[in-house]
Amino acid sequence: MMVMTARRASARKVKGGREDFHRKSMAALQDANVPFLIGGAYVVEVYAGVSRRSKDFDLYVRPHHVEGAIDALARAGYKTEKTFPHWLAKAGRGRDYIDLIFRAGNGLCEVDDSWFERAQDDELLGLRVKLCAPEEMIWMKAYIMERERFDGADIVHILQSCADKLDWQYLIHRFGPDWRVLLSHLVLFGYIYPSERDKIPTAVMDDLTGRLRKEASAAGRDRVCRGTLLSRKQYLLDIEERGFHDARLDQRVHMDSEDIAHWTRAIAKEEKARRAAAP
Repeated sequence: MMVMTARRASARKVKGGREDFHRKSMAALQDANVPFLIGGAYVVEVYAGVSRRSKDFDLYVRPHHVEGAIDALARAGYKTEKTFPHWLAKAGRGRDYIDLIFRAGNGLCEVDDSWFERAQDDELLGLRVKLCAPEEMIWMKAYIMERERFDGADIVHILQSCADKLDWQYLIHRFGPDWRVLLSHLVLFGYIYPSERDKIPTAVMDDLTGRLRKEASAAGRDRVCRGTLLSRKQYLLDIEERGFHDARLDQRVHMDSEDIAHWTRAIAKEEKARRAAAP
């Protein structure tokens, strides 16, 4: 079992009525017997001791429990929507909302039984809850490399605090064919914390760099762009104008052309909202 940091995130006070909103949201799901895990900024603070101001409250559910979660929160008086059917639903009341996450936005990292088997027990706002394991958070966050958001700092902070407690073989297995993404974060970790490099097991680095050496002299056969698994906007040029195959259409990814179009159309709307919120 992971040892939590001394500075517990559950001691954090949320301004206004948001704390009560979060508690009622979790209680509504528990009363409806909908299993969920807490992730996002809260678990980064628990595992890494890094606190940041965020109004987001991320709850992770299995895909087949999404409708049950939406129904339970709707009965509790929340406005609900399946914002992006391939990965995200939202539920809110007034200006407060929660995210119900069942995959990553790129169609990977599906929440499955293993997430719950490896979850960490915790207490938040007087409720017994479960937290996403650090391995799952690293896996989920590793692909977030947008121009306006990069979750690499969360990953290296988790590694700095928890590397000696991680199940490394499980983590490598989770990344599967995307092991280069994991290696990129481990290399960055060693750059950021030169004195901490030995926290990453030598066997892990030898395994991944060995794979890299084997591939170094052989170009991939397929003209595919996997950049769309890291950023939904920055590699559209490669797909739309340069003739690369969109990796999001591969069989292992839970997206189709309609999901991709919906996910892409939302870019302009979200950029407009960010500009409106800027001081």
